[in-house]
Amino acid sequence: MSHQPDEQEAGEPIAEPRGAVERAVDVPAEAGETAAERERRPMLERLGLAGIAVVMAILFGIVGVAAVAGGEYILGAMGFVGCMMTLVVGGITLLRG
Repeated sequence: MSHQPDEQEAGEPIAEPRGAVERAVDVPAEAGETAAERERRPMLERLGLAGIAVVMAILFGIVGVAAVAGGEYILGAMGFVGCMMTLVVGGITLLRG
C-alpha cells in the first residue's frame, strides 16, 4: 500500500510546485540590447580579468606540455586548445570590455 499526500496527484512530479511555475530569473526589458550598447567595464577590471586569463592559459599550457611529454597526446591537445581559447577570451575581454 503506497501512501501519497493529498496535495499530490499520482504521476505528478514531486519537485514542481502546484499552480503557476515562477521564473527563477527575470529578464529585463532591455534584454535585446547589443554589445555596443552595454556599459564597458573599467580598465582596471579588464586588466585584472586579462591577467587571470593569462595565468590560466599558462597552467593549461603546462598541462599540455606535461601530457605530450608523458605520451598522452589527446590530453596534450586538449591542454593546448584550452590554452588558446583562454587567451582569446582574455583578449576579447581586454579589448571589448
